[in-house]
Amino acid sequence: MVMALTPCSARDAQRVLAAAAEKSHVAVVEVAAAMVAGSRGLPVPLHVERALRHAVEAARTPHHPRPGTATARVGLTPARARTEEALSRFRASQARLSGAPAEHDARRAMDDAAYTLCVLMGRPTVHEAALAAVALLSAPV
Repeated sequence: MVMALTPCSARDAQRVLAAAAEKSHVAVVEVAAAMVAGSRGLPVPLHVERALRHAVEAARTPHHPRPGTATARVGLTPARARTEEALSRFRASQARLSGAPAEHDARRAMDDAAYTLCVLMGRPTVHEAALAAVALLSAPV
């Protein structure tokens, strides 16, 4: 569910849940259970809901590294065709995962597509990589 909301890889989703658990002072399992309960219309403890909302928002917020730092984007720009292919694959896997969140193959496909997009765009998060890919594809040739 976190992977579809943020969007992010499984590893990043675990980090989001861990951050929410730390902020709300409950176990990660309790945060995950509260999230599932909330998706079914059941009440979620307010402190867990707030912590989860903050953790998801932090994961969605792009990190803008300073020029000259190790995470700053330098080097070659990926080919437009490869970027379009990776972004399309990511969006398709995202749609598949949102349709079947419990399907193991859908999660694996989402992780693979997210990782590929991050590496291709040289960005630390899927959200930033997707934004960079869209910006590259919308730029004039």
